[in-house]
Amino acid sequence: MIRILLTNDDGINSDGLIKLEESLKEVGDVYVVAPASEMSGASHSLTLARPLRIRQLDNRHWSIDGTPTDCVTLALNKILPEEEKPHICVSGINHGGNLGDDATYSGTVAGALEATILGVPGLALSLVARDNFDFTEAAAFAVVAVRKVLDEGLPEGTLLNINLPPGEIKGVKVTRQGIKNARPVITEHIDPRGKPYFWIGEEYFNTNSVEGTDYHAVKSGYVSVTPLRSDMTDHQALTAIETWNYLKDSELLQKS
Repeated sequence: MIRILLTNDDGINSDGLIKLEESLKEVGDVYVVAPASEMSGASHSLTLARPLRIRQLDNRHWSIDGTPTDCVTLALNKILPEEEKPHICVSGINHGGNLGDDATYSGTVAGALEATILGVPGLALSLVARDNFDFTEAAAFAVVAVRKVLDEGLPEGTLLNINLPPGEIKGVKVTRQGIKNARPVITEHIDPRGKPYFWIGEEYFNTNSVEGTDYHAVKSGYVSVTPLRSDMTDHQALTAIETWNYLKDSELLQKS
């Protein structure tokens, strides 16, 4: 029987996670290990400075007071027995897109990434909407995507970052990451004790929607499927940087 691990960054009670679980039950046995509360923007952070607590809700659901990375790490190394190791990990369905540069901040993407690093194929799914979240089409596509990965496999170390447009899906496009055009907006407030606190947000401008990018695909009504890896090496820059004369520079430093 196929075993599927689910996680997210919106929390164990997220509508997107619940809808995803319902749909994937037709594929196999589903196990949910998710944060106890929202962890959006947690990126690939691993909790090291404090202990973590696991709360078992039933024989298929666990919540953890940590990040998506914590959840997947504990699921694969503590919660699920070795003989019940999942065949695939699906993270989502996120409330909002994880397009372009935002993938680096995303706890949703990080959950799938951690699974990939630990040897389990990972998928991250996000619904690109700001309100009126209807996960019906996204959950149905998740079934298709999971079955395809299980049948075809993924290159070692590769995860799929999948972003879905709201409403009817026109088709699927394999894309590269686009570039967002935004700047941070920081607002200052005063708490009840008279001390200042700050809230970080973003102001978006015209987003780069060049053809072939995830932004362009979703804007055109298509599902964007972007292969990602934990290897962040800029391979194109390797040759250029290899020509730098570090030895000469180090000699100059010693003389100064």
